[in-house]
Amino acid sequence: MASSNEARRAAVLGSPIAHSLSPVLHRAAYAELGLTHWTYDRFEVDEARLPAFVEQLDRTWAGLSLTMPLKRAVIPLLDSISETASSVEAVNTVVLTEDGRRVGDNTDIPGMVAALRERGVEKTDSAAVLGAGATASSALAALSGICTGPVTAYVRSRERGDEMRGWGDRLGVDVRICDWDEAERALHAPLVVATTPAGATDALADAVPDRPGTLFDVLYEPWPTGLAAAWEARKGAVIGGLDLLVHQAALQVEQMTGRAPAPLAAMRQAGEKALAAR
Repeated sequence: MASSNEARRAAVLGSPIAHSLSPVLHRAAYAELGLTHWTYDRFEVDEARLPAFVEQLDRTWAGLSLTMPLKRAVIPLLDSISETASSVEAVNTVVLTEDGRRVGDNTDIPGMVAALRERGVEKTDSAAVLGAGATASSALAALSGICTGPVTAYVRSRERGDEMRGWGDRLGVDVRICDWDEAERALHAPLVVATTPAGATDALADAVPDRPGTLFDVLYEPWPTGLAAAWEARKGAVIGGLDLLVHQAALQVEQMTGRAPAPLAAMRQAGEKALAAR
C-alpha cells in the first residue's frame, strides 16, 4: 500500500511525448488518493535512449507508462512481462517492485474491455477493425474475450493483412481481411473499432448508416473525429480515445500505487478539462 508521505516517482516515456495527457490523469489520481509526495512527469525518450533511462531508475521510482515507439523496445529490458503483454508483444506499463524487479504489463487491452463494458458492450457477434498497427493488435486481444464471431480487419496492404491474420491465429480470433477501399462496409458491423491516425477515417463519415451500432474510435485529439461526429449525428453509440486513456491509466495507477479502485471520475474530469483548454 502506497504511503502519502513517501516520495515516489512515475512518468510516461515516448517520442513524441509533449501531447500526452498521462501526467494530467495520473496527477489527478494522486491528488484524489492523497498521495501528496508522488510526482508524475513526461520524458522524450526514443528507442536508442530507452536502455540508459531504464538503467538509471532507482528505488524512488514506482513505475513507467510507455507509448510509441517503446512498447516493444522495452521488453528485453524487463525481468518479466504479464501474459496479457506477451499476447501482443507490447508493454505499456512497467512496475518497479520493492525488490528491484522490472515487471511489464499491458493495460491497453483490459482498458479497452472496461471502456466497452462501461457503455454496455459486453458481447458482440461480430466486429470490424479499421487499421492494422500496434493498437489494432490490442483491439484484437480485447475482442478475443467479447466477440463470438468473426472480426473483419480493413487494411491498406497485403503485409498488414498477413500480420493481422497472424495476430488472430495467436489470439484465437477469426480474422478476415478486406482491402481499405472496402472500408465503408465496416460501418455496418455492430461494433467498429477505429485504430487509425488522425484524418484516416474522415472520408468514411458520409457513409455512416442510418442506424449504426457502436463505434470505438481510439483517438482523443482532435475530437470528435469526422467519423465520430457523423456517428453521433445518426444516434450511434460512440466510445472515444479519452475513455480508453482513462481506463488504461486507472489500471496503471492501481498497479503502481497499490491503491484500488483508482478515482476514475476525477481522472476523466481532469482529462476533459485539459483537452478543452487546448
